[in-house]
Amino acid sequence: MRRAKITRKTAETEISVEINLDGTGTYDNQTGVGFFDHMLDQLSRHSLIDMTVRATGDLHIDDHHTVEDTGIALGQALTEALGDKKGIRRYGECHLPMDDAQVRAALDLSGRPYLVWNIEFAAPKIGTFDTELVREFFQALATHGGITLHVDQLHGFNAHHVAEAGFKAVARALRLAVETDPRKADAIPSTKGAL
Repeated sequence: MRRAKITRKTAETEISVEINLDGTGTYDNQTGVGFFDHMLDQLSRHSLIDMTVRATGDLHIDDHHTVEDTGIALGQALTEALGDKKGIRRYGECHLPMDDAQVRAALDLSGRPYLVWNIEFAAPKIGTFDTELVREFFQALATHGGITLHVDQLHGFNAHHVAEAGFKAVARALRLAVETDPRKADAIPSTKGAL
């Protein structure tokens, strides 16, 4: 069963993340940050990874710690659920259009964390949500999930559309990468024999 549950508690946040890589995209995400919950819902729905997130944090300061720490916990959950990564496809990519926006995501579940981020938001906020936190989330996810992740904005001027296209593109790429490869279900997808 490719499932994991991670809890993370600091002086700033308390996070619980539960995922099932072989799910149907069922989600129940409550972080206290409305726009971020909406993005996590997209991540679950379009990756087909069942996801339950509960987070409480120092929102009286800002959303930063809650968003970043959720990314950390989700990355740790992915790492745990993937185990030795035997049988996965490993790579995934997606060009995702959403109205004016088009975002490309490509990733490798290599165990070597790296983020290439080419997104520019035309507005500093989406409602009350700081747009710079989108990068912070993906940096934490990539680092703690051992993911080489490239996210590139090809078009787009509406900040909501750009952010949502980014989350959906990463979700679709992740869906491909975590899937079992029926031609090599018993092998680790690397000539090194380990990821």
